[in-house]
Amino acid sequence: MPALDPQRAIPVTVLAGFLGAGKTTLLNQLLRQSALADAAVLINEFGAVAVDHHLVDKIDDHLVVLASGCLCCSVRGELAGGLRDLFMRRLRREIPAFSRVLIETTGLADPAPVLYTLLEDFFIAERYRIDGVATAVDVTHADLQLARHFEAVRQVAMADRLLLTKCDLAKPEEIARVARRLTRVNPGAPQIEVRHGVIGAEQVIGCGLYDPAVRGADVRRWLAEEKVAATRAGGEMPRQHDVTHHDALVHAFVLRFEQPFAWPEFAEAIDLLLATCGERILRVKGLVGVVGESAPRVVHCVQHIRYPESVLPAWPDEDHGTRLVFIVRALAREVVEKAFRMFCGTAAQRDGG
Repeated sequence: MPALDPQRAIPVTVLAGFLGAGKTTLLNQLLRQSALADAAVLINEFGAVAVDHHLVDKIDDHLVVLASGCLCCSVRGELAGGLRDLFMRRLRREIPAFSRVLIETTGLADPAPVLYTLLEDFFIAERYRIDGVATAVDVTHADLQLARHFEAVRQVAMADRLLLTKCDLAKPEEIARVARRLTRVNPGAPQIEVRHGVIGAEQVIGCGLYDPAVRGADVRRWLAEEKVAATRAGGEMPRQHDVTHHDALVHAFVLRFEQPFAWPEFAEAIDLLLATCGERILRVKGLVGVVGESAPRVVHCVQHIRYPESVLPAWPDEDHGTRLVFIVRALAREVVEKAFRMFCGTAAQRDGG
């Protein structure tokens, strides 16, 4: 797998959300903003997203230029093929230059395969980077959707930002109840209330670890370990008895280790966890102290997939201990801890959240 260069690769933002969450409204509003004037947009079924009134120039059967200057491309099958084609046509100057890609998924889509494509295809992984996942959640229907559809839970768990849509149609207490439920599933993701489908582009893009605008890593915001620990301390635990709800057994926790790891042992432990429990490990984010290295390695996993690790220039603070944030479903913290004890001979600190 190629080493990542986050400063040179084209950032890709995934816009997810369950059926009826208002992704189309958000997309139309975002594409009118100057921050996305040179973006390329990939949608699953051209015509299923109502952007037609913006179209001004049809390049071919699948690619059009919007009035804003954005490119809009349909992807009916292979996402990798669409991304490769966009890059090569940009390189040959057959299409307007673009500096960012937005991928709008279908309402029932699991974001994991999209992320997998961006990571595992060699050509794409060298030219694009994951900027983050923004998930739209309809606050007027979220309770029922999270209870009945695990796809909706996955979309929330994998989000870097949660866009609470249709807040103009909901009462304050309803919004607060949904916010609490989302916090149980993904306490580290900032929640942004959206009214009348209006949101700033800066609230959707730049939600990953690296922000090209500042040419650095915003580690504390990305990891958000304090929020996860505070959620557990505040009693926001999974409702273990309510197994009829798909989000009932989803919860987050932090593992902390004081001593640095030998990297091969750590990689073996995390890869074993992903291989055996990947369906129950929705997401992992962390900083890992490695023997003989003065700066931490960044670890990021989604289900069975481990992102290529990168090394930060320095630790973000005086704390040089390893910290790993897990979002899991029906998986006990003790099972995860056992893998590190077995392969690394290291026990997690019990006060780590």
